[in-house]
Amino acid sequence: MYRCDKAVSIAFAILMAVFACPALAAAHEGMAMGNSPEFDRQTALDISRGAIGHQVSDAQLQRSDGSYVRLADYRGKPLVLSFIYTSCYHICPTTTKHLDQTVRKARKVLGADSFNVATIGFDTVRDTPPMMLAFRDKQRVDDDRWQFLSTDQATVDTIARQTGFIFYPTGNGFDHLVQTTILDADGEVYRQIYGMDFELPLLIEPLKRLVFETTDDNTLLQSVGKQVRLFCTVYDPASGSYRFDYSVFIGTFIGILCVGWVGFHLVKEWRYTLKHQPPPR
Repeated sequence: MYRCDKAVSIAFAILMAVFACPALAAAHEGMAMGNSPEFDRQTALDISRGAIGHQVSDAQLQRSDGSYVRLADYRGKPLVLSFIYTSCYHICPTTTKHLDQTVRKARKVLGADSFNVATIGFDTVRDTPPMMLAFRDKQRVDDDRWQFLSTDQATVDTIARQTGFIFYPTGNGFDHLVQTTILDADGEVYRQIYGMDFELPLLIEPLKRLVFETTDDNTLLQSVGKQVRLFCTVYDPASGSYRFDYSVFIGTFIGILCVGWVGFHLVKEWRYTLKHQPPPR
């Protein structure tokens, strides 16, 4: 939670809403806020959505293997960012498993190395690197480009504020907004996704635009290829997956040719009419 005096903390807490994931966990020192107030769903969503476009500052975090990484190290590619606490027994594991399934499908469509994923443990007392590793293994996440990260309370508070992620301790653990955040290649909040089992396009569509609309340092041929993949990568509700449908591109190309052909003949006929028009009397 953001570090401020008790009166400001209580006032800010009244704005929070849409929270789930009660589980057994100890409240952070200095974060206890007493009884939970009634929360307004729309206010909480407004806070989260209001973070879109905000820059997330650099910070040092620790991987589950004990090594260190900085958020700036993820720049250059989109980053899918989620928050969990390891003592959560239902919501956080369920959300992570669903995100894992979605990420697998996204990599097949967008490319295995097209984006990164990071999960931050916000219960800084318990979410140590060994606990984050155990959580990762229990959810059977084996993606090498997905890191489970630990950090200190001040860093968690800063990242939470900048991404619009809301959480607070309760008698049963933590209540928090079930939120997945997509950062663009520059580290700005690009899209927010809510819920444990969100639909596949909610993650892939914004990632698709970030990956395929990036034309920096690309040749003309590569840029054209990315644009073709952008428009031809479509979601198939029947199979619940994405596929490349080049018929969209072919149909568009044929349509342009037809319009050009009709336009050419209209201009040709117009010029013929002007050429053979009888002189005025």
